Amino acid sequence: MEKIDGRLARGDQTRRAVLRRAVDIASVDGLEGLSIGRLATELGISKSGLFAHFGSKEELQLATVRAARRIYADNVVIPAYEIEPGLGRVWALSRHWLDYSQSRVFPGGCFFQKVSHEYSARGGAVHAYLAEVHSEWMGLIETAITEAVDRGELTADPAQLAFDLNAYYEAANLASILHNDETGYHRARRAVQERLAAAVTPGTPLPW
Repeated sequence: MEKIDGRLARGDQTRRAVLRRAVDIASVDGLEGLSIGRLATELGISKSGLFAHFGSKEELQLATVRAARRIYADNVVIPAYEIEPGLGRVWALSRHWLDYSQSRVFPGGCFFQKVSHEYSARGGAVHAYLAEVHSEWMGLIETAITEAVDRGELTADPAQLAFDLNAYYEAANLASILHNDETGYHRARRAVQERLAAAVTPGTPLPW
C-alpha cells in the first residue's frame, strides 16, 4: 500500500507540474500551442508517461482550462467573496480582476481572454467548457451587483452593469499586452469607479 500511495502521490505531483506549465504556455500561445511532445521536452518527462496522464490533446486542453479556472478562482473570486455582500464586493471583484491581470498570474495576461478568443468560433468540448466558465463568471458579477441592489446600495440593471464592468477589465488586459503598457489598468480602475459611482444610491459610502 505504501508503494502504491507513493506512486499515486508522484503521479499527482507530475500532473500538477504539467498543468502549471500548460496554463502558462496557453496564456501566451493558446491551447493549440500545447502538445504532449512540447510539455514532455520542457519538463523532462517521457511522452508515454505524459500521455498516460491525459490520453489525448483535447483532454490535455480541458485539464488545462480546469487548472486555470482554479488559479483564477484563488486570485479573483475567493478573495472578493470574502468581502461582505454589497457594493464592496462588486468593487473587490473589479479590483482583484485587474490586479490578477496586471500582476501576470499568467504570463500572457488573462488566460481566459486569450483562449476564449481562440475558441469562440469553434465547436467541440473545449468551446463548450469555455462558454460555461464565461457564463459562470458573468453570473458571479451579476449576482454581486444584484446583492448590492437588494441592499439598497446600487440602482442598476445587474446584467448590463456586469457587462460594462467586464468590458473594462478585458479592454485593460488587451491594451496592456498589445502595447506593453500598464496605463490601461489605471484607466480601467477609474472607469469602474466612475461607472459604479453613477449607479450608487445617494448616501452609500464608496469602498475605494
